[in-house]
Amino acid sequence: MYWPQNHTPMQPGDIEAGIEITEDFEPFAQRDDVFTRAFWDETVRSPRTDAFFASYRMEATPRRGDGFQQRDFALRNAAWLISDIVSERGAAEGRREGFQAPIQPDTPMAPEQAQIDDPAAMSAEIKRIARFFGADLCGITRIDPRWQYASRVDTRDMSEAPNDLPPGITHVIVLGHQMDQGLVATYPSALAGAATGREYSHEAAIVMQLAAYIRNLGYQAVASMNDTGLVIPYALKAGLGEYARNQLVITPQFGPRLRFSKIYTALPLAPDRPKPLGVARFCAICTKCADACPVKALPYGPPSTERPNRSAIKGVRKWTSDAEECFGFWAKLASDCAICMRVCPFNRDFSRWYHRAWLRLALSPARKLALWLDRRRGGRIKPAAWWAGR
Repeated sequence: MYWPQNHTPMQPGDIEAGIEITEDFEPFAQRDDVFTRAFWDETVRSPRTDAFFASYRMEATPRRGDGFQQRDFALRNAAWLISDIVSERGAAEGRREGFQAPIQPDTPMAPEQAQIDDPAAMSAEIKRIARFFGADLCGITRIDPRWQYASRVDTRDMSEAPNDLPPGITHVIVLGHQMDQGLVATYPSALAGAATGREYSHEAAIVMQLAAYIRNLGYQAVASMNDTGLVIPYALKAGLGEYARNQLVITPQFGPRLRFSKIYTALPLAPDRPKPLGVARFCAICTKCADACPVKALPYGPPSTERPNRSAIKGVRKWTSDAEECFGFWAKLASDCAICMRVCPFNRDFSRWYHRAWLRLALSPARKLALWLDRRRGGRIKPAAWWAGR
């Protein structure tokens, strides 16, 4: 699927969301995602990447050293368990649910639709139910074909497959799931990977339950994680945060320490509006993430349309990482890396008043002072200290 010719690339709310796309824009094919390429593209795949995936099944010998011992991998892999169960149940049909295919519904749709006279009230109800099931953030936006994958992946042979949704889908519910701050502080380590895995397992349960609630009301709902569409632009348009140099969405509640999931639905809803915060202005003077990246995969300078390789979307002006270099370092570690998240000045506990005061400073014209005040933060906590409860 290609972006239609003579179509205005920019849409209402894009500027407020910090989104800028150009005339050569094309929707992204999920087959070009670097994690998917690691299964079919010989320029990415290697014995090291194979060992990376094997380590999530405890098949690879754990590295020695603090944070990479057997118990570190054991906790990380246990944290992924629920997500793994969901993702593997459609494997025989070439669907890795939640990653290369949407999560299949486990409940039928009610034959009668609940009457909804007030979409704004329904949106408030959905946010309340999302919190009940365990989501930390919830925003709503309209479905946008620009951010849907041009095709999905048949995992039996890694070929392209149609990326279809049921007819009548109008909105996307975007959910945020907070990662454990203490574990994030130990990146890079297999132990820190437990923070990622726990939220993938949490979000799998939450999107399935919330989608089931909507289906029980008689409206179509499709639970989705990394599949079907790009979640970051949806999170921006849903007003949850602002895009940053480290490729993450900065939120005023949790900074960059979030995983995002989504639900595609035909439920009548009132969309949220993007909320410019001032993060981009701060990132323009801050390069802590780029400086800290061991393989220099993060960009310096202003946002651009430059594509380091095919794992970057075409025709979007933004900060773009070199996904091949980034994933290569993951493979070397046999675990994920989020040093860029750990060192980000916005990685703070905003339940504390002094961090909220810093946030106001960082999002104001006094951002240089905020950056100076952050100069000593972001250091790594030793995994052994986490295990010791310190």
